[in-house]
Amino acid sequence: MSSQKLNVLRHFFTLSANRYSGTGSTLESVRHCIYSLRRLLGPNYAVNPITESALLKEPWAPTCALLVFPGGADLGYCRVLNGAGNRSIAQFVRRGGAYLGFCAGGYYGSRRCEFEVGNPDLEVVGNRELAFFPGTCRGGAFKGFQYHSERGARAARISVAKQAFAESATLPDEFRCYYNGGGVFADVEKLQESSHIQILAEYTGDLAVESGQAKAAMVYCKVGDGAAILTGPHPEFDAVNLSHQSDVPGYDDLIEALKKDEEARTSFLKACLTKLGLEVSQDTSHVPSLSRIHLSSLHHLEASEILCSFDDIITKDNGEDYIRGDNDLFHLEKPDSRWSLAALSDALLDNFKTAKKKNSRGSPDPTADHSRIPKRIVSHEEAWPEPKETPYFNHAVYYSSLREFRAKESEAETWGDVLMYGEVVTSTNTMLEKNHNLLSKLPTGFTFAATTQVAGRGRGANVWVAPPGSLIMSTVINHPAHIATSRPIVFIQYLAALATVEAVKSYNEGYSELPIKIKWPNDVYVRDPRKPNEVSYVKIGGILANCAYSSGNYQVVLGIGINTNNGRPTTSLDALLPMLEGSRSKRLEPFRIERMLARILTRLEVLYGEFCRNGFSRELEGRYYQHWLHTNQVVTLEAEGGVKARVVGITRDWGMLMAQELAEDGINGALRATGKVWALQSDENSFDFWRGLVKRKI
Repeated sequence: MSSQKLNVLRHFFTLSANRYSGTGSTLESVRHCIYSLRRLLGPNYAVNPITESALLKEPWAPTCALLVFPGGADLGYCRVLNGAGNRSIAQFVRRGGAYLGFCAGGYYGSRRCEFEVGNPDLEVVGNRELAFFPGTCRGGAFKGFQYHSERGARAARISVAKQAFAESATLPDEFRCYYNGGGVFADVEKLQESSHIQILAEYTGDLAVESGQAKAAMVYCKVGDGAAILTGPHPEFDAVNLSHQSDVPGYDDLIEALKKDEEARTSFLKACLTKLGLEVSQDTSHVPSLSRIHLSSLHHLEASEILCSFDDIITKDNGEDYIRGDNDLFHLEKPDSRWSLAALSDALLDNFKTAKKKNSRGSPDPTADHSRIPKRIVSHEEAWPEPKETPYFNHAVYYSSLREFRAKESEAETWGDVLMYGEVVTSTNTMLEKNHNLLSKLPTGFTFAATTQVAGRGRGANVWVAPPGSLIMSTVINHPAHIATSRPIVFIQYLAALATVEAVKSYNEGYSELPIKIKWPNDVYVRDPRKPNEVSYVKIGGILANCAYSSGNYQVVLGIGINTNNGRPTTSLDALLPMLEGSRSKRLEPFRIERMLARILTRLEVLYGEFCRNGFSRELEGRYYQHWLHTNQVVTLEAEGGVKARVVGITRDWGMLMAQELAEDGINGALRATGKVWALQSDENSFDFWRGLVKRKI
């Protein structure tokens, strides 16, 4: 590749903002970093988690634009990075790189750390090797800090030093920012003359420690050809990712204060990133950049076996392995080339350039450019991904839950053994169903899960962005063609809806009374917790099944999405828990997406096995009706001239909705059955529960 092509490629997609997620960082801080940086830097940069092992052993620096150290405890950073690690970081910055340290990352980037001096339980005092700020970071700036607690958190008021920014017209004079244990950069006024240091923001309140004349909350430090920004508070923390803390007085007020100043905080953080030389997205609602996809398995051998089954569809390019699907290009990353720009070929570069040109013209299709970006798959054949490598999904929790539920379900044996997980993907269904050569190699029960979808699919041409807090999954089912006439594929969506409802109710002890229902044919509804005094239901999830044919099997890609922890736009499973807790002495724990995924898979495997043996039996039919919303519901058939009809069930041969025609000429004007029954297909009709209509779908 020529240097010119390399520069274009680096600028548009490959220049990464690596965010340290190893020893010393907290999972919560890592999550907030990922959320905010991907929101503000996509699609120009890939925001990747990086551990101490990668910092020490892998060539990360050539492709890194920004190294971010999140909050946590900086002694952990010192323990693993003092010496060789810090020399590598310092060299990266001096040669033109950028460093951003939040809270603990701010202490760590200073010459000296003085934290809670005189407090025997919390005191941390000592020199630090990086010394980007050539003085002392002293904290906590405010009293009340407790490790692993929100009790010391506050919405600190921050005054912006507008003169430090080239374009300050859009910056706020001040804003409130999440704070929990951060420091103040002491005696800045004594260092500014001899060092290239600027104050970016100051605390406005009284501090618990000596700061000097200024109350520097955030500073910019010129370091060789590069630069570092160090902060005491957390401008990367978004109120949308903070949860109610029942044991912390005033925490809801903290969240509300941060929400009110969201726009100001975002503007300030964008200005800081721009000052570090990064190209920031001006549209803060921009969808996040795609993340790596992690392939793992319950027994690590299965991940290796899956990769071996790909042999005849893998192509080589500059020594790297690729799978060229019908819709997507997959790059099977190797540990020794993970950070190498040379791993991407000229042919891939042409795709990137085409995507960039198309994007600059304003492509109307939100998935078009994504299809040209190689999807990076990292295989884990010896150990599961560490929690900080995938901070929104704990693989150990998922696989242990899978074992736990299998112990209760004797017929659940293999579904979910092999898992692909991506924090940000286009669409789990699309990436499987639209790449037939890849799909044809996947076994029944192979599952692809994600935290965020940027091109999620629904019925018809519906496309949307699914935010964190939802369970998003797609499972492959190879349904034998020779049983398809007696075991029609249409019933798989009914099985999925039933499995989802039963999984929620059997998630753990105490969850069986959750008011969750099925809306025909495959939507999931719950009692609206926002209307406690009336029986009202809202949608909380949906199911989408796509089908292809390969080697004697109908390959069904079954997609399920459930609002688990995120209540937007309707409600969430978590929001239902207080409805049950009033009559219980024990508080119900919030749902964990990893555990919920394992429960749905085990239930679905058992139900599908029963379906293959007995078809959609009366027993399965009865269980479906037990949970659906429509028993004896009177609806209007729009396509049949507006006649009234009563829902009586679904046909057990092809799964069509049965509605019995009614006339209004019964005794005293009562509705009377005429004897005529309508059968409506689920893929041709849309059922509007609120209006009581069954209408043709256009």
